[in-house]
Amino acid sequence: MKSSVQNKEIKELTTAELEEKLKAAVADYSKKKLNHAITPLESPIQIRDSRKYIARLKTELSNRRINNAQ
Repeated sequence: MKSSVQNKEIKELTTAELEEKLKAAVADYSKKKLNHAITPLESPIQIRDSRKYIARLKTELSNRRINNAQ
């Protein structure tokens, strides 16, 4: 249920906002991964969720690029 809400929010963003969120999400993911290597997180599922969120953002960006190219 949560991902469908996220997908709707992602589709409503502009391309510039998507790219901005992608950069922030990648930085956050890297930070979580490094912190987890040093001191394990309470919930390592956060890392997986971050990775999936990044994938959703990248998918939407690539779909927009494909649609704009046609």
